[in-house]
Amino acid sequence: MPEVHESHHPLVKEQLTLLRDPATPPATFRDVMRRLTGLLMYEATADMRVRPVTVTTPLRAEAQGVRVAERVGLIPILRAGLGMVDGALALFPEAEVWHIGLYRDEETLRPVTYYNKLPQRPRVDICFILDPMLATGGSAAAAASILKAWGVGRIKFVGILAAPEGIRHLHDHHPDVTVHVAHVDRHLTPPPQGADDPPAGFIVPGLGDAGDRLFGTGP
Repeated sequence: MPEVHESHHPLVKEQLTLLRDPATPPATFRDVMRRLTGLLMYEATADMRVRPVTVTTPLRAEAQGVRVAERVGLIPILRAGLGMVDGALALFPEAEVWHIGLYRDEETLRPVTYYNKLPQRPRVDICFILDPMLATGGSAAAAASILKAWGVGRIKFVGILAAPEGIRHLHDHHPDVTVHVAHVDRHLTPPPQGADDPPAGFIVPGLGDAGDRLFGTGP
């Protein structure tokens, strides 16, 4: 099993509760996701490499400190991953942001790539895949494959919710990709048996369609 870090911080759980609530309007949903992403990124970056530096304080005394030694790349999976970018940039304002467009074929539940504008060679040392939902795991695994082929050595996945099925799928393809989420939920929805059943491949209990709730485009 890959490293899976489910946050147990009370502020993370409180923000997640707001995202789960269907009464939370899109503007609030976006703001909460931004704050929650910052909290998750804080936890996901605890092992980043640093280099020692010495600074002179206003008291003209020297103090030993550190600076982050890794160049950071943020990879939001379109479109829902866009809601996590600002929260991550608040911690890493100099990070490069590269978008990968993936959508899930609703018949096969497999990812389809429709946008990829990565430069010829990476200029970063570590990439954070940003996607609110690790559901089937197909999009996360596809994004990790793209980044590895691009030449990135360290990759982490940062999301809001994960399903056990998605974690297993990502592990099968990329056991070295660490997962950081606010919560690991119970399971995915099965194929619908009736017109009123939810679509297949949604996280339960989940929070609905993250993209629709971010941008107010739901039914």
